[in-house]
Amino acid sequence: MQDKTLIMHQHQPLSFAPEALSGISARTTEIHHGKLYAGYVTKRNEVESAMAELDKASANQIFSAWRGLKEGETFAANGMILHEVFFAILGGSGDATGTAVAAKITEQWGSFESFVTEFTATAMAARGWAILAYDPSDMKLHIFAADAQNQGGVWGATPLVPCDVYEHAYFIDFGSDRKAYIAAFLQNVNWQEVDRRFALVAR
Repeated sequence: MQDKTLIMHQHQPLSFAPEALSGISARTTEIHHGKLYAGYVTKRNEVESAMAELDKASANQIFSAWRGLKEGETFAANGMILHEVFFAILGGSGDATGTAVAAKITEQWGSFESFVTEFTATAMAARGWAILAYDPSDMKLHIFAADAQNQGGVWGATPLVPCDVYEHAYFIDFGSDRKAYIAAFLQNVNWQEVDRRFALVAR
């Protein structure tokens, strides 16, 4: 008999005060964290609850409730996960000096500045997310572009620095100047937290 006990996902608190970020306002952070991210947590719980109750006999690739739920599952789950990492790695000074992840970045890109140039270009090109991730299949860091959170990633890769480039992340503070927002985002990255996460997956 299938265990239908569900573990409900929880809205994670910020590790910094909303007004603590440089260039990114408290209002933006409060809306982004308190409404947008919270919405993904709520919808992931709703989808998983609905899947536990749905009769799967009607599943069909053209149209079915099961197909709709499975599509919504990855969108909600990845939206929740990427936002949790996004907020977890903010609240720092943007200084990566002395970290293992910075050494790996320099090894792969030649310099930290070259990495920033490519990360910025990817964030300008993506419609949803630019994500520095570690891929254990080749033991390298990659910068992925995702037009939506359930598209553009690679199976098995761990997101380390996801930059949300949907307009809700920056329009209040920067209007259409996405590049200025990306620069502000990088100035607030807590590279010590990124390094902690990198150490858990790197080999």
